[in-house]
Amino acid sequence: MTYTGDVQVGGPADVRELPAVTISKLAVGPYDNNAYLLRCTATGEGLLIDAAAEADRLLALISDPPVRAIVTTHQHGDHWQALEQVAKVTGAEVIAHPLDAPALPVQVRRTVEYGDTITVGEVTLEVIHLRGHTPGSIALLYDGGAEGHHLFTGDSLFPGGVGNTQKDPERFNQLYTDVVERIFDRLPDETWVYPGHGKDTTLGAERPALPEWRARGW
Repeated sequence: MTYTGDVQVGGPADVRELPAVTISKLAVGPYDNNAYLLRCTATGEGLLIDAAAEADRLLALISDPPVRAIVTTHQHGDHWQALEQVAKVTGAEVIAHPLDAPALPVQVRRTVEYGDTITVGEVTLEVIHLRGHTPGSIALLYDGGAEGHHLFTGDSLFPGGVGNTQKDPERFNQLYTDVVERIFDRLPDETWVYPGHGKDTTLGAERPALPEWRARGW
């Protein structure tokens, strides 16, 4: 089956099978949050991005075998409603940026900064700090070489614009600058973007609109 990234709350996960990693996207909770399970093909080791809600559905997704780590992309509550339960059941290491970690409902066992890496089996993810939506928002980049670039952006980048900065010009300018310099200026158009809510996109689909985003200020 062809992966589209179009998922609905209550519906099944959409699964993308790459040679080195399988990516499963599941929509959960009242805010249509996306949770992503990454599982290394070679080892079976798994990592969950954003235990947002509906712990039972997340546990069903990640149960075979349980995940080794849970990454929370940022501190907003809709992205961690199921974190405490999922972490307790799985014993997974909880990972977040140090600026957002204190707001989470569980102890963060590992904090990560810009440029750090997180491994899941034989797969390596790069941490990209994107300031503005929250102080410690992060994205995770899988550079799969021939498998392409796969970027998990939390609420910092969506189809149609950057994340909400509460109409604060300083926060918007910071987020816009980080997204341009740390993502668009270094990654190719084919980079697939997996956001914290809604449908996926690519950098190529969004790049022409960057001047419009800057001009409108959101």
